[in-house]
Amino acid sequence: MLAVPLVSDIERSTMRRVTWRLIPFLMLCYVVAWVDRVNVSFAALQMNKDLGFTGAQYGLGAGLFFVTYCLLEVPSNLLLIRFGATRWIARIMFTWGLCAMAMAFVRNLTSFYVVRLLFGAAEAGFYPGVLFFLTLWFPAAYRGRVLAVFVSSAAISGIIGSPISGLLLTLDGVAGLRGWQWLYVVEALPAILLSPLVLLLLKDGPGHAAWLPGDERRWLAETLDAEARLIEPKHGASVWRAVTQPRVWLMAMGYFANVCLLNGIQFFLPQIVAAFGLSTTQTGFVVAMPSALALVTMVWWGRRSDKYRERYGHAAGALFIGAVALLAAMLLHDPTLRIVLIALSVAFTLAFNGPFWAIPGSFLSRNAAAGGIAAISSLGVTGGIVTPWLVGRSRDLTGDFRIGLSAVAIFAMVIALLFYLVGRRTAKQ
Repeated sequence: MLAVPLVSDIERSTMRRVTWRLIPFLMLCYVVAWVDRVNVSFAALQMNKDLGFTGAQYGLGAGLFFVTYCLLEVPSNLLLIRFGATRWIARIMFTWGLCAMAMAFVRNLTSFYVVRLLFGAAEAGFYPGVLFFLTLWFPAAYRGRVLAVFVSSAAISGIIGSPISGLLLTLDGVAGLRGWQWLYVVEALPAILLSPLVLLLLKDGPGHAAWLPGDERRWLAETLDAEARLIEPKHGASVWRAVTQPRVWLMAMGYFANVCLLNGIQFFLPQIVAAFGLSTTQTGFVVAMPSALALVTMVWWGRRSDKYRERYGHAAGALFIGAVALLAAMLLHDPTLRIVLIALSVAFTLAFNGPFWAIPGSFLSRNAAAGGIAAISSLGVTGGIVTPWLVGRSRDLTGDFRIGLSAVAIFAMVIALLFYLVGRRTAKQ
């Protein structure tokens, strides 16, 4: 699955076995997470009219997911350390599946807001938890491409989930349920069904993996331990020290801009496309196009970052290109050109994640990584609170998404430049 620089036969066989054992299943789990998180954007095509939501009310509800998600990510990852990554990830998947299904039964603005808050609380810690889990298995030289492949699940979810969401909306009236209700029910089931498989298939590090031959298990454990010993004396091991590091806050700033950019697109793209006069089914297939381009771009960008052993420039460059493409899309009127540029924006906004999430493991010790990664993620995802409301409000005031999305794009361009300049300097310290 992954082409990597190999130095010995045991490294080759070990990393191939670990990759194929862990990455496909984790990608499946993240595809489900991403579909459940953003399917509200498709449900809005019917739900907003049925329940009488304005653009700002819908945007606020979509963003409320990130309020509890943000507040509970660090506590969730600290509990992950206490109970073990696999058990905690399984718990997260089961409870978010229940909350995602509950979205089918909201009846008014209050219930919409409450369930979105509960949904965010249930899923809090999943993404940074998996990122921490990967540091237990993959040496630093492999993390850029491994993370890029894993995060490409977000693109795969768009390729698969967008057409399915569009088709599920056509079940309108079956068994007395609206199409948007069927969408929530059907797409929530995989999370509930996959949660027990997490316990069966995943283990918290090579020392617990009976499926890994003894010599490979020893090589991987010794390699990871050696890397941990190099990091800990320089940067410390405590979670508190990790979350107070200036570099963690720099990372949070970069991730905040990326989340603003991505959520500005994801939560409103179906409405933008549907405004071209397309049916819900056609909208689903068109919305899948940006994800198809993103899938290729993410893997290529992550491999390129590993090849040159460079992270800050690749992360900042992806964010900047994504922002410029979105701004250009907002300035043009031709629907085809706008979709092409939005696709480019989605591709590089997602490609940001591979090189970006390879950075924390270079300065956070193993014990501090769970809290540090969760802090970066929880601070960064506050962008998901602000952006949907801002874009929805601008839509109510102007009748268009252009002003709100243009403002988000300009902000992301500025942060990308700052992240590159400051990041390159701190990386030398």
